[in-house]
Amino acid sequence: MNNDIRQILEDVQSGNLSVNDALLKMKVKPFEDIGYAKVDLHRKIRKGTAEVIFGEGKTAEQIIGILEVMQNNDQGTILITRLSQELADIVSEKHPLAYHPEARIGVLGEFPEPDGIGYIVVTTGGTGDIPVAEEAALTAEALGNEVIRLYDVGVAGLHRTLSYLDILMNACVIVAVAGMDGALPGVIGGLADCPVIAVPTGIGYGASFHGLSALLTMLNSCASGVSVVNIDNGFGAGYLASMINHIRAKERCEP
Repeated sequence: MNNDIRQILEDVQSGNLSVNDALLKMKVKPFEDIGYAKVDLHRKIRKGTAEVIFGEGKTAEQIIGILEVMQNNDQGTILITRLSQELADIVSEKHPLAYHPEARIGVLGEFPEPDGIGYIVVTTGGTGDIPVAEEAALTAEALGNEVIRLYDVGVAGLHRTLSYLDILMNACVIVAVAGMDGALPGVIGGLADCPVIAVPTGIGYGASFHGLSALLTMLNSCASGVSVVNIDNGFGAGYLASMINHIRAKERCEP
């Protein structure tokens, strides 16, 4: 892949290829087909972030095969989400995988130095929401962000939330993870002047419908600036928070 990119750049330098045509070639470069997976080798150029492996439903052999293709194409930090302890143990026999069981995330390689424009705050309503929050926090850290964790600060004890106002007010993005009534993102959205990403979780009693009640509350938040991802989708929230935190035009935030 690196040789192909070099050739494209040399063609631009020699005048045989326009800058716009080079950009197009870089964006549509092929994936590597290994039979059971088509590994996207050019996602980082298109999206700014390399492909992430979704571990659930894959065998250890499939994960290892995808990992090795990514390593052979110079991906430094590889993130595997929804990875069970059993699969992590098998993968670790061949590759030095750092496994985070609470978040069900495996990381191959070192976390990059934070290079976002500020910091991301990840909050939870309760302790039971921490696994989803950790998925969001670790995803954001693996994508080059400073993350501050504020756990168990739900609206059942609003003074807990208010005691961290200085941190919340200076964040560039806030990820608010909550089950039960799902009220935390709306409260934070009414206080902070940055985007708030709401993550409903399946935590709650019977009528919570495995997170549906929290999802509907968050979708109907009266606070402006609150967006919502799917139930228990900590990865999606962490990824989106990273994208927002790397928008350089938002100059009001300082590292």
